[in-house]
Amino acid sequence: MKNSEIHSVVWKGDAVAARDVPFATISDHLADESSLIWVGIRNPNAQIFEQLGGELGLEPAAIEDALNHVERPKAVRYGTYSFVTVYAAVEQPPVADNVEQDEELALAKVSSFVFPRGMVSVWYDDRFGFDEIIDRWNETGNLGRHGSQMLVHGMLDYIVDGYFHRTQSLDDEIEELEDEVLEQHAGTTRGLQRRIYRLRKSLVRLRRAVVPMREVVASIMRHRRETDGDPSLDPWFDDLYDHSLRAAEWADSLRDLVTTIFETNMSLQDTRLNIVMRQLAAWAAIIAVPTAITGWFGQNLPYLGFGQDWGVWASVISIGLVSVVLYWSFKKRGWL
Repeated sequence: MKNSEIHSVVWKGDAVAARDVPFATISDHLADESSLIWVGIRNPNAQIFEQLGGELGLEPAAIEDALNHVERPKAVRYGTYSFVTVYAAVEQPPVADNVEQDEELALAKVSSFVFPRGMVSVWYDDRFGFDEIIDRWNETGNLGRHGSQMLVHGMLDYIVDGYFHRTQSLDDEIEELEDEVLEQHAGTTRGLQRRIYRLRKSLVRLRRAVVPMREVVASIMRHRRETDGDPSLDPWFDDLYDHSLRAAEWADSLRDLVTTIFETNMSLQDTRLNIVMRQLAAWAAIIAVPTAITGWFGQNLPYLGFGQDWGVWASVISIGLVSVVLYWSFKKRGWL
């Protein structure tokens, strides 16, 4: 089992006042109206959650949702805090050239307990981290004024931006795939089918993370109105909701596009198969002519020109003439 890591940042106003404070002081910082704290726990175990629950008074249902590795994105309001679960798109680790990845997309579950003066985040995927999110918090500022709502917005905004980045990568790959489908050769058909299947699978996974994000942001906005949150942040969350909506629509359009590419690829394969069958049928008809004539003249019965040299030439000329006529006829129809 991976070792747990605990990091924290404390702000006074908009400036960082401390980092990696003792675990036992988290509740003190959360109760301090003059400070704002973020705590990040990577690979938490049951013991850490037990200490965290006792320290912060977390509900068992919220702890269970955070421990569960398969949980639908959601935002739930409890008595003194909110619980938010989302999935971030992360980069797949590089693989060898001769190894194919089963999926183009990986998701990392991120859960956060949001208090008025702080946020505690937990996640299990080592490919995800909060370093860039912390930099974004520091660059944006307004932490002392808006409190934990700025932390929530910054985290979700970073994750939604990751959706756009990953969707753009999939979009670029789909464009390349479109060209390959139209220009493919017989030997590349199987590889294209595998790539199309992986892209469809990745887009389905991405959609499962992106579409519920709209509900998460909408729930947070509704909770803010119910708790008389600072109205100056409403445009920020409205913009975040619009971004999540655009990301969901983009993912849906790409999924439909991949489905169209898959159907087009199957139609092209059927068309190529029909062409091959027509060519085989045409050549079979041409070959049948000399077979029929030589078979007829090979019978042990007298026939026109039997035992004469000109009979042989008549059969050869007949074979050549009929074969040429059939070839020209099939070529004119595009069968050859």
